[in-house]
Amino acid sequence: MSVETPSRTSALPLPPGPKLPAGVQTVLFGNFRHVLMPLLRRRYGDLIRLNLYPERHVVQLANPDHIRAVFSGPADVFHAGEGNVILKPLMGPHSVLLTDEDVHLRARKLLMPAFHGAALRGYRDMITELAEAEVATWTPGRVFRSHERMQALTLEIILRVVFGVAEGPRLDELRELLTRIVDIGVLELFGWHNAKLRRVGPWRRYSLAQDRVDELLYAEIADRRKADDLDGRGDVLSRLLTVPAEDDRLSDAELRDQLITLLLAGHETTATALAWSFHELARDPARQRRAIEAADAGDEKYLEAVAKEAMRQHPVISEVARRLTRDIEIGGYRIPAGHTVMPSIALVQGDPAHHDDPAAFRPERFLGGGPASGTWFPFGGGVRRCLGAGFSLLEATIVLRAVLTRFALEPDRARGEHARPRHITMVPGRGARIAVVPRR
Repeated sequence: MSVETPSRTSALPLPPGPKLPAGVQTVLFGNFRHVLMPLLRRRYGDLIRLNLYPERHVVQLANPDHIRAVFSGPADVFHAGEGNVILKPLMGPHSVLLTDEDVHLRARKLLMPAFHGAALRGYRDMITELAEAEVATWTPGRVFRSHERMQALTLEIILRVVFGVAEGPRLDELRELLTRIVDIGVLELFGWHNAKLRRVGPWRRYSLAQDRVDELLYAEIADRRKADDLDGRGDVLSRLLTVPAEDDRLSDAELRDQLITLLLAGHETTATALAWSFHELARDPARQRRAIEAADAGDEKYLEAVAKEAMRQHPVISEVARRLTRDIEIGGYRIPAGHTVMPSIALVQGDPAHHDDPAAFRPERFLGGGPASGTWFPFGGGVRRCLGAGFSLLEATIVLRAVLTRFALEPDRARGEHARPRHITMVPGRGARIAVVPRR
């Protein structure tokens, strides 16, 4: 791959792709991308050009060499913040997901201490306590949607991480509203970008809920600014409010955007990975026995491998995005400035060239050396790799242990399971239904 001037790349062709109208492509991609993209790859190869609403030309990448080049490319050429523009109405313009270059680095520097090193070790007891309390409420023998329970648990955990507490009427209301906001479909998602739609129907209801979330967050920020014990608190909000003045403290608007980003992005991936883990283990007695033995022995490596394999086989995010500020050449094709390149997590992680028998659930892939570099990247890559990757894997490991030391898992044999799109993520369409039975 090379980054070139427009004159040097103008002779190269654009990547191939379907000629359908942008509206049709958008609907197909939004609702059926897990089926559509493998079909398009077989027809067009490793680079596929699409036209999507709102006014986006995107190129999906399925070659790990091309993807590594993107992740290691110059940050001033590959703008991840602009690539995530579809999230802007929800996350806000200051979000660490929506900014680029120096602005992004500033936000990342401020947030990083809450998700690395000593901070991660400090969360272990809190996560264990909440996980065990959740599991204690499960009724043996009754089929339930594990995805729904994992969303509730991981939201509770991230509320503690962000605010330090999760009690009180304000946070009770915030919890309910966040649950409502995250459960939206593709059509509602695209309605974010249309001011007229936001005044009617489900889009208006969503806007009102979002406005109320903002009111609650600003109220929490205002109250926390008045606290006289901020230096003794370890939660994210308190950390951000005690940033030294010379490090450029965040405004209320910037704080709001970072908080909503952490609250929403900070629980969805883990909840979905755990739900798929339960779904797969319930249908694989041999691997469930090994996972139970690992849980009893405190072998977190195998439990982490279970979570990683769930993320490989059932990627929560199908692709990551980088908007180009200059023309580039990849694989003999020209991709112009303004286009968005999308390294495809789903295509690479489901490719038999990189993962033997990719449809099979095999946590053992992640023991020892693990998959080849660039063939597993559910948290993105390069300088924009997800800040919470370590936290997510720690959380998943602790929750798996809390469940498996108490219960064995049984599948819902009456119904199958499939992936379905929900906003920008893919989730278990029927909620990853399982039953649990007490361990003997």
